[in-house]
Amino acid sequence: MRNFAILLGTAALMTVAQAATAQDTINIDAAYSEDGRYYTEEDIPTFNINEAGEVDWLTYSGFRRYHSECHVCHGPEGEGSTYAPALKNSALEMDYYDFVDVVVNGRQRINAAENSVMPAFGDNPNVMCYLDDIYVYLKARGVEAVPRGRPGAKEAKSDVIREDENACLG
Repeated sequence: MRNFAILLGTAALMTVAQAATAQDTINIDAAYSEDGRYYTEEDIPTFNINEAGEVDWLTYSGFRRYHSECHVCHGPEGEGSTYAPALKNSALEMDYYDFVDVVVNGRQRINAAENSVMPAFGDNPNVMCYLDDIYVYLKARGVEAVPRGRPGAKEAKSDVIREDENACLG
């Protein structure tokens, strides 16, 4: 029994250390911006909150799009529900490209301990045209840079974002 307790304690410490390491590797800092979009050094979309407290347009748009398409299953503000996991955590824990893959193609996990199905949204323009917006919003929620509720102040939508949106939606 003592060995089991030591093993359990060691496993718990390893889990805490792994979680801390994962947190340390999350790159949320905007290294550069392009036409109203912000990116990390690895060219991954991210959020930006300026000195006046305004969120970037994509974060604001992501709030709106998340609540029109995702919150029914995943709960308000990315907090999760009894039905589906907290996406604010997924945006931090998953690689950006894995996140996109799951949204586009869906995912099914059925086994003795789990029965979850994420439908594919790859043909839904209300999700696909705003996928980076949703991801950026969830990333900001995941690190609690944006509180619950509608962001109060936002940067203006750039002409390029407007043109891209119009082209995507047709």
